[in-house]
Amino acid sequence: MDSPQLALTEDEIHPQTYEPELSVGDARNLSLLPDNSMDLICAHPPYANIIHYTDSKEGDLSFLDIDDFLKEMSKVARESFRVLKLGRQCAILIGDMRRKKHVIPLGFKLINVYLDAGFKLRELVIKRQHNCKTTGFWYAVS
Repeated sequence: MDSPQLALTEDEIHPQTYEPELSVGDARNLSLLPDNSMDLICAHPPYANIIHYTDSKEGDLSFLDIDDFLKEMSKVARESFRVLKLGRQCAILIGDMRRKKHVIPLGFKLINVYLDAGFKLRELVIKRQHNCKTTGFWYAVS
């Protein structure tokens, strides 16, 4: 078929490739990034010493108590809001915690930190975690 509607442009056949830039840094200070320069922020912050990120406590948010963690995450939220383009998305993956048999709704606390920084909540996705140490217990008592 030689239909003009089926003809592809050179850009459609060989689209321009995008080369992402990767940097190591601290999300509490994104001074290397200009305002309104990011299209997407996707983060899974360290919390409650659940995942072993480092052998050093210096700068590792996972070693902080909840109040200090939220204070430091407010810096992350403000910097994220500053660098994110208007109308673009910020996605945060974080779980709740349990201390002394009580649930600590860390996810909801963190939502408030991001709202205070200027973000608007567009969606809340709750993931059911399977195959965890306490999964059977929580299903049995609910």
